Amino acid sequence: MDVDVIVLGMGPGGEDVAGRLAEAGLRVAAVESNLVGGECPYWGCIPSKIMIHEAETSRDWPALVRRVREATDSWDDKVAADRFTGKGGHLVRGHGLVTGPGEVTVGDQVLRAARGIVIATGSQAAVPPIEGLAGTPYWTNHQAIENAELPESIIVLGGGAIGAELAQMFRTFGVAVTVVEAADRLIALEEPETSALLEKVFAGRGIDVRTSAKVARVDYADGRFTVGGAEAERLLVATGRRVDLKALGVGAIGLDESARAIPVDARMRAAEGVWAIGDAVGKGAFTHMSMYQANIVVKEILGEPVHAAEYHAVPRVTFTDPEVGAVGLTEAQARERGLDVRVAVGDLGTRGYIAQAEGLVKLVAADGVLVGATVAAPPGGEVLGLLTLAVHARVPLTRLDEMIYAYPTFHRAVSAAVKELTAAG
Repeated sequence: MDVDVIVLGMGPGGEDVAGRLAEAGLRVAAVESNLVGGECPYWGCIPSKIMIHEAETSRDWPALVRRVREATDSWDDKVAADRFTGKGGHLVRGHGLVTGPGEVTVGDQVLRAARGIVIATGSQAAVPPIEGLAGTPYWTNHQAIENAELPESIIVLGGGAIGAELAQMFRTFGVAVTVVEAADRLIALEEPETSALLEKVFAGRGIDVRTSAKVARVDYADGRFTVGGAEAERLLVATGRRVDLKALGVGAIGLDESARAIPVDARMRAAEGVWAIGDAVGKGAFTHMSMYQANIVVKEILGEPVHAAEYHAVPRVTFTDPEVGAVGLTEAQARERGLDVRVAVGDLGTRGYIAQAEGLVKLVAADGVLVGATVAAPPGGEVLGLLTLAVHARVPLTRLDEMIYAYPTFHRAVSAAVKELTAAG
């Protein structure tokens, strides 16, 4: 089959690229071995946040199961597939292997692209090679999302964003939860202050958190898992994500198949006639990252004006209670870069007192602007919008200090931290 563009992977970013290029009149072949739409709508962002919402509101497990099935169409991608083909695109089901410049082979079908290939294959759950784990009925996020029966107990291996979110959700439904994390704190990629806060909240809700826990073996017998002295009916492995470049065959176009990610330039170009976006690029395994990069690729291929990719203000949210929203550099990252760092940490102010909510705001500044910020609050992800804009646009601290902050709101807590930074000179 001869086309203009081949899109490998139809997650949010790949679907956006393929659909928009097809709408623009290009001949587009999209290759997908799983569900069109990818991880986010079926096992990630959307169903997991529905689960968290139901845990915080109705606490009705059967209602939660129904809502997840409605949102995912019971893991049927017909709507998404029809949406793409309705735009004139050609959907090819199966595993796509890059077999040469501008060429992808799917089974016994060979696709050839005149303009190029877009790699948007996402990532998979990383399952560590722990002795005894293989062959057991452990869960990844897929099984945790699809599961219709509430377990009586669960061990969550991994205390990052996915592990922390699902651990708190299950505990809210009355499940006995143990979190086992190899690092010395939860959500170890974020600020230590938020880790300490989350661990305090988890302890208050009866979640057993075991940090600095190196797991050498998993045992499974009589329908029970045993991990490092903890025992439970279920085991959820939430130890990160991985990209398998070798399985894509990118060596055929001169890329390193052993690399952890595909290196790209500021226009998402990996090689002549090859672009890559999303998890495969390693700039952040977020739906919003793949969509941001997809927009650059679409404009690049269509010859439209496009800005270079920027990553100094990448927002991220851990949807626990409280939500942990962060953008840009952590304090440790800023110091590692040799910046002249100033830091301010404050509580949630009057609104925190009114809502009886625990939380904090931490700002990291250098050269008169914010280079990073974190907020832990019930609407942490929403307050993050203000901070993301400030970091992205490099708004001077003095200008932020002159702004009017509505009272009494959660976002007003930012003003006190800003004032502390400006007062420090």
